[in-house]
Amino acid sequence: MPYANISAVLSDEDRDIIITSLNAVNAKLPFTINLTNDEKATMLKMGDKSIPFVDKSLGYAQANANLVPPYLNVAELKKDVELVRQLDPVYRLIMQLASAIDDTYTALGSEAFTASLTFYNTVRDAAKRNVPGAAAIYEDLKERFPGKSQKVKTAQSAPKG
Repeated sequence: MPYANISAVLSDEDRDIIITSLNAVNAKLPFTINLTNDEKATMLKMGDKSIPFVDKSLGYAQANANLVPPYLNVAELKKDVELVRQLDPVYRLIMQLASAIDDTYTALGSEAFTASLTFYNTVRDAAKRNVPGAAAIYEDLKERFPGKSQKVKTAQSAPKG
């Protein structure tokens, strides 16, 4: 569906239920970790093409103990493979949800900021025309753009040469 203005409401109660539910999911995953970007960059990534390789390797390792080096723990390999399989549908669903929330959050922020800039520009023009109350609002809102009016004034007052 193409993007159109979002006009929705999320009640405080529903937001609280969502947060409680996500906290419950998080509590069911006590083994999760946080990696730095540098740590992630050094790790091998298992994708769709790697899954058959990992599955075959596990099967061969289980069936051929004589070929398994002493420093490779096949039981741990099996646990890792099983947990990856269990987490895969959870991961995909959460990533889909996170992506949708990120897109929605971005679009809503853009809508709100665009509308606020429209209001700000109107207030700025009203303040220039000495509309009662506009100057105080403009002075408060222009703090969002520090130095901008100074640059404009400096550029306007600079000698032309």
